[in-house]
Amino acid sequence: MSLKIRLARGGAKKRPFYSIVVADSRSPRDGRFIEKVGTYNPILKADDPARVVLKLERIQDWMKKGALPTDRVARFLDQAGVFKREAKNNPNKAQPGKKMTERAAANAPAPAAAAEAEAAPEA
Repeated sequence: MSLKIRLARGGAKKRPFYSIVVADSRSPRDGRFIEKVGTYNPILKADDPARVVLKLERIQDWMKKGALPTDRVARFLDQAGVFKREAKNNPNKAQPGKKMTERAAANAPAPAAAAEAEAAPEA
């Protein structure tokens, strides 16, 4: 059984509230879980201590048993100093995709035509 420490959504429409739970990775996101080990309220301000509440002893115990945190929960644990999360690096993120590159090449004037267009007004 592969265990995950992940978020389970609760709250009302447009007012999210998340429980941090230990669950089997095959169970639904908001479905059956083994234990509730914390809460996350994204509506509160970032510096509010009640925004993320963790039962650190229980989380460490489950991690010793083989539970792996999801990326978002790993961020919370990294802030708490329990788990070291490696920073991700995607150097291609800011570059335009294939289609946009093709469109830009098609819309750009040819270098020879651009030189002629600049020379024409001077004459």
